[in-house]
Amino acid sequence: MKQLPLTDEWFHGAVSLEHREEGIKPWRIPYADYELYAPEGIGGKAEICAGVRLRLRSDSAEVAVSFLPLADAAAMDCLVAGQLFLTLTLPAGATEALLSGLPAGINDLEIWLPQNIGMTVTGLRIGSGAAGDPLPDHRPRWITYGSSITQCVAASSPSRAWPAITAADCGWNVTNLGFSGNCHMEPMIGRLIRDLPADFISICVGVNIYGAGTLSPRMFKPLLIGLLETIRDRHKETPLLVISPIYGTVRETEPNPLGFTLPMMREDIRQTVELLRERGDRQLYDLDGLSWFGPEDEAFLTDGLHPGAEGYELLGRRFCALHQAALQEGQTQQSKGEI
Repeated sequence: MKQLPLTDEWFHGAVSLEHREEGIKPWRIPYADYELYAPEGIGGKAEICAGVRLRLRSDSAEVAVSFLPLADAAAMDCLVAGQLFLTLTLPAGATEALLSGLPAGINDLEIWLPQNIGMTVTGLRIGSGAAGDPLPDHRPRWITYGSSITQCVAASSPSRAWPAITAADCGWNVTNLGFSGNCHMEPMIGRLIRDLPADFISICVGVNIYGAGTLSPRMFKPLLIGLLETIRDRHKETPLLVISPIYGTVRETEPNPLGFTLPMMREDIRQTVELLRERGDRQLYDLDGLSWFGPEDEAFLTDGLHPGAEGYELLGRRFCALHQAALQEGQTQQSKGEI
């Protein structure tokens, strides 16, 4: 096999790329500003490769991706022409993924890196007599921000996380800003989303704030308003969808130490979106998380909070239609003069 030049053009879905002596490490924050994303790069989650993939067009029957030893077991996916072709399960310590048996002819390949760990890619190889070029992604750019429910560690594989399924169904180029246990509407996150190119933005907030008790009822709405207004500094007309928490079993009725329940958060989110729409933000919409994943879906939760693999696929399959319905409802309200 022959080595392809390892350059930035292969990588998609990362916010920044750190060039190390050994190779290239994707990050989901601007790595140069790592210290500003306290603590330790959003709780250590910004280095995880959720949503990051390599894209190439090649006639090779096999492609090898090499990397520094994996810190934990992980999976990688290879999509051919947008369809899942194979999944590789890799043990901790693995240093290469060999994607073999690819269809004859020239193929558009997308190799999804693990959604549960970070990775430093050290090489990309194809067959000795084959050709391979970076494959640009000209689809509309979608940024989605959230918690572990957006990072999707428990998905069957990286391309079966709900944002990946949604991106495929809707025809979007996704950047996944799901940070497990660390979705707290930090000001730097607002600045990050503000500064990234996007044709559509969605944020799903509340469940980590409930669980960690990071914001009280007094501060939740002001911080949400601040996050949305920061994003609007540059994304003046970009459709922006705010999603409230999905069904959370005991969290529906049991207040956290600060007196918050998930229904209270959902109402605060609804009121915030309504307020900003009344002030002229006609491209801001909300989606009730219970309409996306409600009490009737409890069997898909593994621990009363997190969906399992089937639950994440359910979220992904439902999102496109719900997103379109939320936008349509907002436009209908506007045309009727209700907002």
